[in-house]
Amino acid sequence: MTLIKSISGIRGTIGGAPGNALTPIDIVNFTYAYCATLPSRKPVPNGDRYKVVVGKDARISGDMVEQLVVGTLVSCGVDVVKCGFASTPTTEMAVLFAGADGGIIITASHNPRQWNALKLLNDKGEFLTAVEGQAIIDLAEKGEFNFSEVDSLGTIEEEDFTDKHLDAVLALPAVDVEAIKKAHFTVVVDAINSVGGIIMPRLLERLGVKCITLNGNPTGDFAHNPEPLPANLVDLCETVVREKADLGVSVDPDVDRLAFICENGEPFVEEYTLVSVADYLCELAEKEGKPIATVSNLSSTRALRDVTEAHGGKYYASAVGEVNVTTLMHKVGALIGGEGNGGVIYPAIHAGRDAMVGVALFLSNLAHKGLKVSELKKTYPPYFIAKNKIQLSDPALIDRILGALKEKFADEEINDIDGVKIIFEAEKKWVHLRKSNTEPIIRIYAEAPTMPAAEALAGRIIEIANNIV
Repeated sequence: MTLIKSISGIRGTIGGAPGNALTPIDIVNFTYAYCATLPSRKPVPNGDRYKVVVGKDARISGDMVEQLVVGTLVSCGVDVVKCGFASTPTTEMAVLFAGADGGIIITASHNPRQWNALKLLNDKGEFLTAVEGQAIIDLAEKGEFNFSEVDSLGTIEEEDFTDKHLDAVLALPAVDVEAIKKAHFTVVVDAINSVGGIIMPRLLERLGVKCITLNGNPTGDFAHNPEPLPANLVDLCETVVREKADLGVSVDPDVDRLAFICENGEPFVEEYTLVSVADYLCELAEKEGKPIATVSNLSSTRALRDVTEAHGGKYYASAVGEVNVTTLMHKVGALIGGEGNGGVIYPAIHAGRDAMVGVALFLSNLAHKGLKVSELKKTYPPYFIAKNKIQLSDPALIDRILGALKEKFADEEINDIDGVKIIFEAEKKWVHLRKSNTEPIIRIYAEAPTMPAAEALAGRIIEIANNIV
């Protein structure tokens, strides 16, 4: 059983004792702490109550968690707008549509079916800052409550924001609906039996795309491991080839990240989801003479930097974590940003990962270029990432190892805003080491123009680290 508290919310496995799993007590505690921090974000005029939207993915524990969250909000005197089954980006957009003071998303993202979580949003529909998140953790750990009197209880209303979300996506100038319709695409979608089976076919239908849906019934009984990695997408790959489809699309249970499959059944590779969308948007901006800035985290592929600079733009790297990416995007006025896990963040619509935006922009790019998906992939700089980790018995060794590596490679470019990233510019290689927030391990990501080179770099770093230990 597992329970993880972080600045972005609380997540854990369902079933077990408090402290070792995500229990009803934890859910009430964190929801109450979230409510108690609302006044610090936005003064309530004339004594009006706060309003919070609540959305959920389709996982089995969703109804139970939703009842606890909504009940706690109402008991705190907060009015609730229930979105029902809704993707994470839909719930983020719903905060704006409803003029709400915040939002709670009930989803454990790509985690397996036994997991669930509360993701907390501010009044802009964005994830909380580190300071805001820590304030909620501190308050929740006190376990002190002060609920509203009966005459001050909140109210509950229900609204489905799916079509409003899709309206906003299709209204984006960069989404060329007519070009997509003229291309007569066929797309296979693996929705893993969650909310992607509701929103993604609806999006493709409005784009004039023939949609073949796998695992589209939102039962929460996930058809396979929710992580959209190639090993979990065998059926999708086979269906794309069998149906002679132009593209395969895999989404995670809350539809904020996605992975593409080429027409030949081969992975487009998650890292290149953002790269391809950014290339399209940078090309449009370059033609219009607009400034170009892109952002991804330190563990994401160098290909985004290469594509951005090819269009005369500036690339920026943030610490790992969506809130860190969006914070830097706001600071530099980024055109596009995201993460190498298939998360596309396009601030022209909202500052959150959005698979619907990613698909619409990708199909626009594909329609404009007139290429097959496998041909499009070949137009981008080839890089390969090797992922490893070092298990340590003593967590105190982590900082010692990171410090020693900084000293050893002091002649190379070093970025230490989040762990240590060593960049070997001449060879177009890098290695990023980060300590886990939940385990005594160091995660090691290494990238190079070939997989053997990436694996060799990671192996070299691991050998040095082991000698330090």
